[in-house]
Amino acid sequence: MSDLYEKFRNILSSNNYKLTSQREDILKVLIENQNQHFRADTLLKKVKEKNPDIGLATIYRNLELFCELDITNELDFDSSYKYYELNLDENHHHHLVCVNCDKIIEFNDEVLEKFEKKVEEKYDFEIVNHQIKFYGICKDCSKKEK
Repeated sequence: MSDLYEKFRNILSSNNYKLTSQREDILKVLIENQNQHFRADTLLKKVKEKNPDIGLATIYRNLELFCELDITNELDFDSSYKYYELNLDENHHHHLVCVNCDKIIEFNDEVLEKFEKKVEEKYDFEIVNHQIKFYGICKDCSKKEK
């Protein structure tokens, strides 16, 4: 955790932002749960375990800042909520979204990566980013329906 913490602390510092106690608590929760996707309200619940005085407006303001600084990514899954995840550059991935329970599963696929390269070559186009989302029903929800 310390390497990631230092990395993101340095990003804040090099952009002239102080690591306030609230930012530190939010950052620590994101790092401790780096494989999770948070809505602002669910992140608030986790951060309140460390800092009961933090409010939702503080969470939103800091998530906005973290997105601007590429510390977090904002994800839109066509729902009424935005989701946020820690930006781990080396870990590009895609998402499977359960339409019943909102569970989000990350995946990466070599075939998709090859397809991206093929598109770049065919159209002489440099792809700088992409997002792929599949919507369906997760295994747990499928079992409940049967």
